[in-house]
Amino acid sequence: MSAQPLPSNENDASITTIAPKEEAPTSVRKLPPPEKPSDVRRRSHVILSFWLIVLLLGLPIWWKTTTIYRADLPLEEMLEWADGKACRPVFPLRISIQATSLQDQEAQNLLRLTQHALDDLNDFAGHHLRLQLGDEKQDSADNGSALTIRLTQGEGTTAMLDPYEPILDITYPPNTIPSPTASSSALATYIASQLRTTFAEEQATISYLLSTNSMPSEHRPLGLSPETAESLAKRTTRSLKYAPTYHLTFSLFTSGSLPSSWDIEMAIEEYMKPVLDVLSPIHNFTIDTQVQLYASPGVQNQVLNKEDLSSFINAAEWPLSPSIGGAPTINFIVFVGNQTIASASQDAAPTSQSWLIPQWGTVYLLSLPGDTTHVTAATLKQPLLTFTTHLLSLTGTPESGSLPLRLSTLARIRSADLLLRASSTLGSLARLAMALPSISIPSSVADGVTKTMSHLRLACDNLGGTEGLAHARIAEAEAERAFFEKSMVGQLYFPDEHKIAVYLPLLGPVAVPLVMGLINEIKAWRKRRRERAENGAEKKEQ
Repeated sequence: MSAQPLPSNENDASITTIAPKEEAPTSVRKLPPPEKPSDVRRRSHVILSFWLIVLLLGLPIWWKTTTIYRADLPLEEMLEWADGKACRPVFPLRISIQATSLQDQEAQNLLRLTQHALDDLNDFAGHHLRLQLGDEKQDSADNGSALTIRLTQGEGTTAMLDPYEPILDITYPPNTIPSPTASSSALATYIASQLRTTFAEEQATISYLLSTNSMPSEHRPLGLSPETAESLAKRTTRSLKYAPTYHLTFSLFTSGSLPSSWDIEMAIEEYMKPVLDVLSPIHNFTIDTQVQLYASPGVQNQVLNKEDLSSFINAAEWPLSPSIGGAPTINFIVFVGNQTIASASQDAAPTSQSWLIPQWGTVYLLSLPGDTTHVTAATLKQPLLTFTTHLLSLTGTPESGSLPLRLSTLARIRSADLLLRASSTLGSLARLAMALPSISIPSSVADGVTKTMSHLRLACDNLGGTEGLAHARIAEAEAERAFFEKSMVGQLYFPDEHKIAVYLPLLGPVAVPLVMGLINEIKAWRKRRRERAENGAEKKEQ
């Protein structure tokens, strides 16, 4: 049986071959048209112009308007003054010897032996006593000597210091005059010991000042005893800081309505004015007075103990001004009431009715009959004498010796104190300038430093005299003025963090586009340069 072909039918499924579809072409990123060389140059010129404006115009203006002016200061020399290397304080005191009863050769021999004895006793070369023969017709002020020794013959060897003149009277037996060939003399040793005793307090005070400041060891005297150092420390704490002018306030405070007036002007003129006059070469004084009725003290106890003295002043109600016209004020209070000081108090003797308040003034308790309406000058004699004594203590006047000698010693002590304080201020200013490089130093500060060092040099060369005190006073004032310059003090409280906080919000939005534009332009320039190099290499290969 032969195979028959299958009939064809249009409804029969037919096997067809499906041709694969052609893949769609991948999408290609359309590149921007190439920039024209003129556009590239224009963009580069725009970016360059912005940066030229910033560099050539903006930066100079910013630098000019924000640069802190710093005047040149001699920092090394200032530190030398502060360290005590620029000046060696020396106080050469001239002592005049009047020996009219001796022959010239005998007087010269006694002076020579006394000078040798003084040099052997002196352990502080900075305080040197130089002896010279004086004329009987000249006083200490005329020959420039700090003290005059008057030698007279007598039965024994005695010494007495004149209470009103800088004169030391020494009597000696005739047999104590040294021979021309003698190498020592009892009279010379006695005179030297009396001079050393007379100036012992001054030498100790100057030694204390130098030891408490940054003075090189070779310039310092030998150490003081603990008792002497403690006594000088208390005196320094008690006395006021030096000032050219002090304001004296005299106050009458009463617990009731009487007394209501007092002869304070007459009492000051009679009992206190002489001391103010002799202090005038060192300090000036201004005076005012006041009367306060119904003034209740801070302590109501009738008998005041040691603990009550510190709270007696009623600062809340009493009109006491701390300073007038910039000058430190010294208060002298006369309180009329029924209070008394207990005899057991260590701050006053059993019969004393006053006490001194360190760096402030004095309070005097005055007992009067209840019907007293007016306080006379005679009644104020004892209070004014007490105020005068305490004024000398508050101004740092030495306690031993005659008053003229104490005042001349005060001038030398103040000269040393002012010189050391001015030198210390210069050192502080130099260290401040080096520690803060961004601090402003105006030209006025440099001028003040120059004046300070000039007057310091003059003061150092003339220590021991009124001229040295005047120069030391000017140097200290100029140093303080330079250190506390207002424009400098303001810079101390403007740290660098504040500058960042100011500049960042202002310059950030401007700097970012400029920097990014410059970076992109540099990248484009490097790309064009690389393409030109590749094209050049292909042309060479062809």
